[in-house]
Amino acid sequence: MPGPGLPPAAFYCVSDARYFLGAVGMLNSLRLLGHLEPVYLLDCGLTPHQRELLEPHATLVPAPSEAPPWLLKTVAPLRHPAEVMVLIDADIVATRSLAELIERAAEPRVIAVANDTDRFVPEWGELLGLGKVRRQPYLSSGLVFLGHPLGEEVLRLMAELQDRVDFDRTFWRANVPDYPFLYGDQDVLNAILASRTDRERVTALPNRLVPNPPFKGLRVIDEAALRCAYRDGTEPYAVHHFATKPWLEPTHHGVYSRLLRRLLTGADLAVPIREEELPMRLRSGFRAWVARKRVNARETFYWHVRKPLAARLRARAG
Repeated sequence: MPGPGLPPAAFYCVSDARYFLGAVGMLNSLRLLGHLEPVYLLDCGLTPHQRELLEPHATLVPAPSEAPPWLLKTVAPLRHPAEVMVLIDADIVATRSLAELIERAAEPRVIAVANDTDRFVPEWGELLGLGKVRRQPYLSSGLVFLGHPLGEEVLRLMAELQDRVDFDRTFWRANVPDYPFLYGDQDVLNAILASRTDRERVTALPNRLVPNPPFKGLRVIDEAALRCAYRDGTEPYAVHHFATKPWLEPTHHGVYSRLLRRLLTGADLAVPIREEELPMRLRSGFRAWVARKRVNARETFYWHVRKPLAARLRARAG
């Protein structure tokens, strides 16, 4: 049973002005899929207009100024805990109900998605004072379900240990390849789960259930309902555009971009956005269609012609 005063579940996201459209798409996807749970959004620099649009649908939590957004995922859930706390990135769109995962996390357990790249740093334990870390799947911090009280213990440890990360050496700054905490909070989370959390309490979902670009083998089967599927019929829980952001720069108009556009321009959305606030390629009309086709043609040429040709030329030179 939920603890006194705690909601059964809640979602937590971090956003600033640049990530606003992604956060709106994420929030709108949850509401379209029937998730009525509270959404807490850590405000790292939203504009007054953006706050006005979000405030009826999410609780905005002021962010501390001393840390970058990549190290702030623990702030909102620790200030506003729930029985199941769901950390969700602004560049994720839910594509089917997450109720099953919320129910499983309440046992309690931690559920997250296996990263598409494996990673293990034995020194994590010593550097963070956690003791020996075991080898296990490397998990993404983009979508994490944490059941109380286990989840709160994990988040408190993350909050305490994250100041040991030298942010200037992480992926987002100098990108030092052999830095033990290259991926900041994600590495800290994995270190904690591999040392202070019982193995049987950690569930690693296959990456294809929350895939990232290029979304190989995945297609949109019902844009209005946000449904996607692989050829074998498997439907992912969400899609994660963790690299370039389609609302910030031109990217291939594929699975994520199609769903994001639906979630920013549809007539049935919790948070409506005026078309003039969107980049041209995400709007409706002929000019927007041309903009999308132009980007797709450029991307297709790069991946299927230019890059393979360059690889062949390097091979011949070698």
